[in-house]
Amino acid sequence: MKLFQRLMDMLRGARVAGLTLVALIALIGISSFAVAADGLVELKSPHSAKNTMDRFEEGVKQRGLNIFARIDHATGALRVGKILRPTEVLIFGNPMGGTPLMECAQTAGIDLPLKALVWEDASAQVWLGYNDPAYLAQRHGAAQCPAVEGLRKALASLAEAAIAR
Repeated sequence: MKLFQRLMDMLRGARVAGLTLVALIALIGISSFAVAADGLVELKSPHSAKNTMDRFEEGVKQRGLNIFARIDHATGALRVGKILRPTEVLIFGNPMGGTPLMECAQTAGIDLPLKALVWEDASAQVWLGYNDPAYLAQRHGAAQCPAVEGLRKALASLAEAAIAR
């Protein structure tokens, strides 16, 4: 959301038509990427929800990470007579990635293992989301934790691979 706000500020503050056009192009260029809820990174997927999660899970396996659970919330909703659009969570990780974050702030353990969420919105658009490690570190008072950048890169790589055409 902060990125969107910055771009909007650029548009409002632009004095030259060319600069406004550049800012607008930048805004359009990030349309598949969004940060909605605090710390939640969201990316549009061109695939079905199931295929997106299958692709994400395959990337996790290829990197040798542990998969702890894959939860299908839509199936759970059916069990109680409710209807929910496709919504799945994958819980995954590895002590090599999570432990350094917990060394910076042990309370980060409440947010680990890592999770990825895939859902289909009311417009049938599929999204892939995950918690930004920098947000998690900040939440636990460890904004300068050196482990954050590695986690951020790993999650971004997994997500981009899952939504690639």
